[in-house]
Amino acid sequence: MDNITRRKFIRMGAQGVALATIPAIFRINPAMAFSPGLSESSDLDDYMRHFGVDRDLIRKTMGLALENGGDYCDLFFQHSSSSYVALEDDIVNRSYTNVDFGVGIRVVKGDQTGYSFTEEITPEAMKLAAKTAASISAGTAPGTIASLALYPTPDYYPIKTKWEDVGIDQRIPAVNRINAAMHAADKRVIKTSVSFSDNNSYIMVATSDGRIACDYQPMLRVSGYCTAEQDGKRESNGFDLAGRRGIEFVTNESLDRIGSEAVNRTVNLFDAVMPEAGEMPVVLAAGSSGILLHEAIGHGMEADFNRKGTSIFADKIGKPVAEKFVSIVDNGKNANVRGSINIDDEGQDSQETYLVRDGILESYLHDRISAKFYGVKPTGSGRRQSFRFAPIPRMRNTYMTDGPHEVKEIIGNVKKGIFVSQFTNGQVDIGAGDFTFYVKSGNLIEDGKITKPIKDINLIGNGPNCLKKVTMVANDMAMAEGGWTCGKGGQGVPVSMGLPTILVSSITVGGIS
Repeated sequence: MDNITRRKFIRMGAQGVALATIPAIFRINPAMAFSPGLSESSDLDDYMRHFGVDRDLIRKTMGLALENGGDYCDLFFQHSSSSYVALEDDIVNRSYTNVDFGVGIRVVKGDQTGYSFTEEITPEAMKLAAKTAASISAGTAPGTIASLALYPTPDYYPIKTKWEDVGIDQRIPAVNRINAAMHAADKRVIKTSVSFSDNNSYIMVATSDGRIACDYQPMLRVSGYCTAEQDGKRESNGFDLAGRRGIEFVTNESLDRIGSEAVNRTVNLFDAVMPEAGEMPVVLAAGSSGILLHEAIGHGMEADFNRKGTSIFADKIGKPVAEKFVSIVDNGKNANVRGSINIDDEGQDSQETYLVRDGILESYLHDRISAKFYGVKPTGSGRRQSFRFAPIPRMRNTYMTDGPHEVKEIIGNVKKGIFVSQFTNGQVDIGAGDFTFYVKSGNLIEDGKITKPIKDINLIGNGPNCLKKVTMVANDMAMAEGGWTCGKGGQGVPVSMGLPTILVSSITVGGIS
């Protein structure tokens, strides 16, 4: 009889829980769902065996997908597993694992897409899915298929230990430590919650123009949230860390920081005031304030909105959209950052794409369809939520690069305004760029100095107009550290954003009238 270690036992238990959560059709072959992950030295044959396919089956499936004369097709294989542990009121009260497995088949004809997917990777199921996707075309001459060759993949998110090799006995102490850190930080803390989620995703993309590319994509997000009470008044806030990281990122230092930052953000709100309403200068802090850049400006630079003429930037390529010291980048190559990708979900190279360079709009974010429309190369921006969705142009890590000013210089330049350090949510009209963002925390700026904390206000404006009003940019660019997921077209994908400290000369602030 084999010896079973404690870690193996716990891991098997988690898999048992996961079995109840996987799609019913996948339970036909549950062993495949929990098959061992691939190693760093895995080659194409290993990926083929992992998904139970070979080159001949892929070519036959492509032949069916293009039998009606499609211009192009691709097959997107994915095997992902995720784990989640949550603590509330000092007790670990939730833990579960999800497993997903399947292939999506896309046929492109002009700018039209036929798409189908199956959770059962068998010749019969793939044949049915391919014929469904092929219905986008109605010709008689079949499309062409190039000889398939492996495309090398870089590694922008190296980790030491894959999440499938991490037991729940390593996750539970982490949530308990954050909980203890929040209670120890301040006696006013009366309620806490902690979550720990991680994910593995193996993908293999095969394209009819001859490319096969594979990737392993890890993900981690750990968060702490607390409520504190003072003189009968309650405030709540939180802090999280996220990225394409492994368990080695989960150190006592990082866990204690999550707890202390969550508490500091919360208790600072006891002294917060509401600023006056109206138009005023707004200084956006370095880091996660880049969410305004992502939502109000970045979406307008995704090529599908411009191809359809719904973005305000549709006629702005090559034209000035900001001051000369403003440059904006969307980058999929930042080491271990949440929005990084070694390849996109069309098998294209990830890249650093300058959207705005020295104030001039230089490029949109392109998938294969929009790149062909504009006669340019794809920017590695074709992304999808899973094999159940066709790829569309999406941001990765979007940020403004450093400018020529100092932070003190920017703050000192403001007679009366606000300094914003934390947004929590908002609404954006992507086409026009009109936005409303909710500010969770920040400060007043009075006579060139940061003074009282503020809370619970809205910023109301228009993204492209605000971009023109960026009058100072500091040299302290920082990326957001938390877990952001961008929603578009019914799909969510992990992203990140960043910003140096910047001054926007005027934005409407919804405060006290």
